[in-house]
This record gives sequence, structure tokens and C-alpha cells, in this order.
Amino acid sequence: MHIGTGFSQAMEHRLFRSMFEERKRVFVDLLRWDVPVIAGRYEIDQFDNDRAVYIVVTGDDGEHRASARLLPTMHEHILGTIFPDLCEEAPPRGGAILEITRFCLARKLPARERLEVRNQLVTALVEYALANQIHSFTGVAEWPWFQQILSFGWTCRPLGLPTSEEGRSLVALQIDVDDRTREQLRAGGIFRPIGLADLPAAA
Repeated sequence: MHIGTGFSQAMEHRLFRSMFEERKRVFVDLLRWDVPVIAGRYEIDQFDNDRAVYIVVTGDDGEHRASARLLPTMHEHILGTIFPDLCEEAPPRGGAILEITRFCLARKLPARERLEVRNQLVTALVEYALANQIHSFTGVAEWPWFQQILSFGWTCRPLGLPTSEEGRSLVALQIDVDDRTREQLRAGGIFRPIGLADLPAAA
């Protein structure tokens, strides 16, 4: 996994620019989300700022295979800013709580590889949390994806009842991460050993 801290740093690197391109292919071209596209190539919204953390999983060729964006919940983030009504109580906030957004798998991946790469990205998120004293992730998921997230075996719970938004059933969720989480993912068949790679040179 490769970690980029802040939008400005990310845009200096080809790998992270390819992440924004892949986000456009997935969330705009495929899923038809109504989100901004910059220069006809990059899916970038108001939450892509210098507080965002980007995690990218690459293959042996060094190319983007999967990625996610993490947002600090002490500042503006999607659940707290756009979808607070999905929570029965106030959305969780704290220095040890990050929001997972833009969970993205490359469209070019063969079907037989998608689950493996998904598992690598889930593992990368947990490894990042454990290395940085992050105790919880929050997020917003459509109902089918939320059911998958629950099946991973980690400690995950809804923060409110599913709500219909523009024809989609959305759920707010919280995932707790601690010393048990690796074993929980192993038991669910999700955990994959993954290491931190050096950030590619700016280009």
C-alpha cells in the first residue's frame, strides 16, 4: 500500500492522479454519481483537501488496483456534513475516528481478482488504523455494500436505520478497530498480508 497525506501532495504523484482518474471511471462513468469532474479526467470533490489521507493498493506493476480516502471526523466529512440524518444520534467525531470514503476498485480488474484486491484494501485500512492509533472508522454505504462490510467479520454496526436517498438505500456505519481486528478478518477469510511501499517519486 502507498499512503498520500493531503490533496496537494497526492496530485504531485502519477499514482495518486491515476486514483482520481479511476474514481471518475467508477463513480461517474459506471455508477452515475452526480459529483464534480475536473479537466474531464479526475473525480475530485470538496472533501479532497490537505486533511485527506489516500491509501492506494498497487500490483507488481506499480499501477493502481484499489484505493480509499480517509477523512478526519473533527472536520467536515461526508457523514457529518451531508448525511447526519442517517444517524440516530450525532455522527461520531474524534481524533481517533476517520471516515472511509471513495472505496474504489479498478474497473479493469478481471472478475477473478476483484475479491482478492478488495481484501487487500480492507486489510490496508486496518493496518493504517492500527499504526496510527485510529480506533474507529465511520462511513455511508448503500445497503448491498453494507451487507458485505458486515460479512467481513470485524466489529461493525449501523448508526441508524436505512434511509432512501434518490432511489438508494443508505446506511451510516461504524467499524471499531483494535488488537482483535486482524484475527477477526482472518476468521472471515479477508485478511491479506500487505506492507507499506515507498511513495513513488513526484512526477
